[in-house]
Amino acid sequence: MIHIAKYLRVRMEGLRIVFFGTPDFAVASLDALLGTTHEVVAVVTAPDKPSGRGQQERASPVKECALQHGIQVLQPTNLKSEDFMEALQKCHADIQVVVAFRMLPEVVWDMPVLGTYNVHGSLLPDYRGAAPINWAIINGERETGVTSFKLQHEIDTGNLLLQQSTPIGPNENAGDVYMRLMDLGAKLLVESIELIASGTAKLTPQPDQVSKHAPKIQKEDCKINWNLPAQQVHDFIRGMNPFPGAFTLVKNEDGLEPWKIGQTKMTSLFSNAPGQFRTEGSQLFIGTGDKELEILLIQPPGKKKLSAVEFLNGYRGTVSSLLCQ
Repeated sequence: MIHIAKYLRVRMEGLRIVFFGTPDFAVASLDALLGTTHEVVAVVTAPDKPSGRGQQERASPVKECALQHGIQVLQPTNLKSEDFMEALQKCHADIQVVVAFRMLPEVVWDMPVLGTYNVHGSLLPDYRGAAPINWAIINGERETGVTSFKLQHEIDTGNLLLQQSTPIGPNENAGDVYMRLMDLGAKLLVESIELIASGTAKLTPQPDQVSKHAPKIQKEDCKINWNLPAQQVHDFIRGMNPFPGAFTLVKNEDGLEPWKIGQTKMTSLFSNAPGQFRTEGSQLFIGTGDKELEILLIQPPGKKKLSAVEFLNGYRGTVSSLLCQ
């Protein structure tokens, strides 16, 4: 139970919030909180990392946003360290919010009186894990969304607060959906915080059994299987674009080279040669397990992303000899 004096202070003065987040996806949510009557008293984000050719230390997008607004920034390397725990306790937070951050130990998420809430980029319980947007598209889903929930022991399993759905277009990629969920998540977070602050939040337990998961994507997961039906290949490429990027191993006179396929288009053209390129005028096609896909963007090693026209200007003479594995 929440102590009545503290509960009344929370309702009258607004919540004291500690925000956990790192990438630009989380910045929209932090910005949205800063526009409310509640106070973000500290931000917890990843340590600065070397970036670019000069390998200079670079702050996370969330840190940059926090500094612009004069908010205290904590960057622990160890979430259980005494220094971090002491700094977190000194924030006297009523609630903690997590958006695109690593898993928290119980001693952290259980600290504030109102608990810790997370905004996740899927319609939980589906697509628990690190890459919900990618896997939803890879699996051909036509709908996804965002969920706010209260953290508990197992990752992404806490009681649900609010959800907002959005359709996935047949040719949208992970980047397109990412941007839309970023904005939806920010709005959902503000609505969730207002419900919590007013004492009217209603939590719903998640089902125990889940069939759709979203594990972290490894490099080996990004390889295209051209023997699959065209729709599955098309969805796979969309789900990997723009990051981490779907690739295929192209066999040529120099051996096997990894080429990235950035964008494809469905066709009704029958295919009997999975992984085989074909040209027709200014168009580039490739075979799958049933139909051909038209390739719109392709990236050979050491090159920028090329349109089919740009690619054919340099490779037309050798296309027929290339084979994807």
